[in-house]
Amino acid sequence: MRLTPQTAQRFIRDNTALLAPPHVSEILLHLADEAHDLWLRTEEELAEIGLPPPFWAFAWAGGQGLARYVLDHPETVRGKRVLDFASGSGLVAIATAKAGAAEVTAADIDPFCETAIKLNAHANGVDVGFVGTDCVDTDAGWDVVLAGDVFYEKPFAERLIPWFSALKSRGATILVGDPGRAYLPKSGFEKLAMYEVPVTRVLEDAEVKKTTVLRFVSTAI
Repeated sequence: MRLTPQTAQRFIRDNTALLAPPHVSEILLHLADEAHDLWLRTEEELAEIGLPPPFWAFAWAGGQGLARYVLDHPETVRGKRVLDFASGSGLVAIATAKAGAAEVTAADIDPFCETAIKLNAHANGVDVGFVGTDCVDTDAGWDVVLAGDVFYEKPFAERLIPWFSALKSRGATILVGDPGRAYLPKSGFEKLAMYEVPVTRVLEDAEVKKTTVLRFVSTAI
């Protein structure tokens, strides 16, 4: 598939439904569900037709928990410049915009995400900017950086901690939503909230994931 904004939009509309994630009912997203065969395709099958794994088509537990926290604690982002890192569907970015952030940027290297986030933001009546490059080790002066479900892979996790430390050292707040991924550091974070987030057994090892929202406080691991 040759990716253009038009083909991406058509693919998203054909393979998803506009649904509310179970833990963030205020927000609608274009999500894969049991009615669409995207739900059942493996990463290998998607690669054969030239598509990256559709992480944007699912509301992951870490993102749902982080979005819930932002909506319940709007003072966290109100009036601030916010980056939603590894945004996927844009769920956290949209929650941030609804909570009153002055400027919201969603970042993801998956080229489908730009179109998915644009469609999802429009469905929720908010404006969200987009960056399609790797933001690690960059700093555009954000007041708050939000990262849902990012500690699933060791090399990636090891890149994040020095970046988070650099951002925090100049005054940024970094919040993470994590459903118990293997590579979340055992220390260096302060727990802010915990949620029981319904998920699908197709993607996870349980029907409910205990998801923690944490604030990065130090580089100690």
